[in-house]
Amino acid sequence: MDRTLLETLPLVQRLALSYAPAAAFEPTAALLALDTRLAGIVRTRGEPVIAQLKLAWWRERFAQEPDHWPLGEPLLALLRASGLATGRLAPLVDGWEALLAERLDEAALMQFAQGRAEGWLAVAERTDGEADAGAVRMAAEGWALADLALHLGDGAEAEMVRQAALSLPPAERMPRRLRPLAVLAGLSRRALERGASDPLDGPGAMMVAMRLGIAGR
Repeated sequence: MDRTLLETLPLVQRLALSYAPAAAFEPTAALLALDTRLAGIVRTRGEPVIAQLKLAWWRERFAQEPDHWPLGEPLLALLRASGLATGRLAPLVDGWEALLAERLDEAALMQFAQGRAEGWLAVAERTDGEADAGAVRMAAEGWALADLALHLGDGAEAEMVRQAALSLPPAERMPRRLRPLAVLAGLSRRALERGASDPLDGPGAMMVAMRLGIAGR
């Protein structure tokens, strides 16, 4: 595994990943690295058409069998080694692309949240076949929206996303192999409730992360 991919992850994601047991580490790391790559395409999009072309490249990869992927891309290598059902990752690309719309509305938010949740469902399928899919989806959608709200700063759009995130119930207890999701969902929601801009805001955040990482809620 190319360790430089881990260095691309936001600090809160690296912290969450530290609670993944060995059997779940690589699939979880692959999902987070992919999500971070797609986020970077959208957030530094410049011309939307260029961003759409880059996203289309990833969508095309997930329409192929991993054996047909080009060599030399470390993220593709990690995804191939992770054992994730990569065909399930196309909705994640679609979800990020929804943010390229001129106006962020409820439909775009729903597609975004559902797309990111599909990624976590792929991780759950790969690492814990007995996980409650509904609970995983709800936790992942809550994290997706809360994370987006924290990155939007102030303004009407940010408040709309914040309210959408807080309208969802807190995440249920996650099984051990999905503790990184519990950490991300819990810390992001805590930040929104506190009016903070960073999920690692304040010394209490580390204690919350430890509780979520060990106990799952």
